[in-house]
Parts: sequence; structure tokens; C-alpha cells
Amino acid sequence: MDLQTGFFTLKQIKAATKNFDAANKLGEGGFCSVYKGLLADGTVIAVKQLSSKSKQGNREFINEIGMISALQHPNLVKLYGCCVEGNQMLLIYEYMENNCVSRALFARDPTCRLKLDWPTRKNICLGIARGLAYLHEESRIRIVHRDIKTSNVLLDKNFNAKISDFGLAKLNEDGNTHISTRIAGTIGYMAPEYAMRGYLTAKADVYSFGVVALEIVSGKSNTNYRPKEEFVYLLDWAYVLQERGSLLESVDPALGSEYSSEETMVMLNVALLCSNASPTLRPKILAHFHYIEHLIMYMSYKSLSHMPVIVLCFCTFELMLMIRFVYMRQWWIRFILNI
Repeated sequence: MDLQTGFFTLKQIKAATKNFDAANKLGEGGFCSVYKGLLADGTVIAVKQLSSKSKQGNREFINEIGMISALQHPNLVKLYGCCVEGNQMLLIYEYMENNCVSRALFARDPTCRLKLDWPTRKNICLGIARGLAYLHEESRIRIVHRDIKTSNVLLDKNFNAKISDFGLAKLNEDGNTHISTRIAGTIGYMAPEYAMRGYLTAKADVYSFGVVALEIVSGKSNTNYRPKEEFVYLLDWAYVLQERGSLLESVDPALGSEYSSEETMVMLNVALLCSNASPTLRPKILAHFHYIEHLIMYMSYKSLSHMPVIVLCFCTFELMLMIRFVYMRQWWIRFILNI
């Protein structure tokens, strides 16, 4: 079959997955199971089998086909096609050799976890930002993903990040300041204004990105990790560490000393800026991810005044204010602690 046509027969998929053999099962969620398959031409695929008995499964199937079929980007998972036969609703994707970020960092079985060094983690964060920047600003249709989380960020054989699962995604039509919609997503990643009032903008994805970036740097789950009794969750702990001027304490101990403290501080501060509880104060940072890349590249310079002029020229006014705010805040905290 020509992958460009987008249609598969049930016979092809059954042959590829060995009739949905349990040995080929990659994972499962509330409304679907995912299987590894091998097409006759040697192409390795991932097959998402959605529940036809569930209204949610039906909605997600239609939504995913409508959304992702119109999108192509290196940091979005590629949809090869679909199969609708009998009671089967199947989506066929490119296969991701390293599963997802959630499994790599938080798998219950420690032997399933992957050793991700700092450059890999940094590139995963930047890859997610690139994908979201494309969805929010660069694609011909503007999309809010609504469910950015570590289990929806897949990793290929080179650990490149690819955003997946567009079943909850929403179109953000030009001229709309926000979308009022029923609440759907994952607790721990949903922006407060969306979780409480169904007020949806691209900044809801920005919030989720902040949480995911924090999880990747810390190696800890926002929903499951509780460092001490006085802290409710990971994000709470990270904000306290930031106030104390000891944010590097949140870095994953598995990294040892094999990471750049300057680059890590940039990523952690960006994560906390993105996950600000106030959508008004939350930056539109994802639309300018390349500025973060330039900033990280030159973080050996300890202050903005020492940065090369070319880097400052690349930065938008908004980002410049954010960066300056971070540095002034850290300086003020150190000043207070030294009194």
C-alpha cells in the first residue's frame, strides 16, 4: 500500500499486528490500546485501536483524523492513515522506538526507564516547544492541543520529541480571544483558568509545557511526587525553591554533576514562568522558542549586560522583560537572604 493514500484494510492491520497479539501491545489508555505492527513493505507502525463502544472514543477518532491529517512537522507524530471496518476504528502512526517521556522517566518498572542525559532532556524540551509553536502560530490552522503531558510526548530512536494524541485538540479560529468548551484533559497539567472555567487559549498549552519541562529536568512526576508534607506537588515545591534561590535542588539526582547549571537554570525558570497560575502573566514563550535556544547557547554569560549584541537583537521585548525579571528576582532574593 502507498502510505500517502491514508487508507488501510483490516486485513493489512491484522497481518501487521499478528491479529492484535498481546505481545505486540505497546500500551493502553481509557479509550484505546496501541500495538506495534510491521507492514508487508517492512514499515514499522504503531496502531491505535479506539473503542467503538465509547462516545469519547468515537469523538477522539474523528477529531484526531481531522486535526493531525492537516499537520506536518518534525515534532508532531506522523499519521500514516486509518482503518474503519466493522466495529474497528484504527489509526496508523509512525512507530516511536523509545516510547514516551513518561515511560522513560517514570515507568513503574525501573528496568524500563531510560537514562536521559542533560543534552537529551534539553532537546526534548525544545522539541516540544517547537511543536507547540507550530500548532499555535505557524500551521495553516491554529490548534490548542489541550492535553500536553509526558505520556503524549513520544521519542523516536534518536530521542527527538514528537507530540501525539490530538483527540482533545481544538481549533482556535482567527479573531477568537478564547474558546469556551467543556473541560477535558489530565489533572496536574491543566491550566487553572481552563480547569475552573473552561476558558481555553493557547496559554493553556503553555502552562502544560511548563509542567512537562519541569518534570523532564527534575525527573519527577508533578502528580505523584511529594517531597515533603508541607508541599502538595512538584510545582509547589519548585516555586518555593525558586523563592529561596535554590532552584537547582530540583534537578534530577540521576544527572549527578553531568549537566550545565546555567542551561538548567534557564529551562527551570522558563518552566516556572510558563506554569504561572495567572494566564495574563504567563508568557507566550512557545511562539518564541528559538529565543530560548539563543539564550541557552549564551548562558555562560552571567548577566544580560554581558550577552553578545546579536543575541539581544533576536529577543522580543516581551522575552527581554521576562529574562530581566528572572535575574532581578534572583538577585533580590540573594540580597534579602544575606541581610
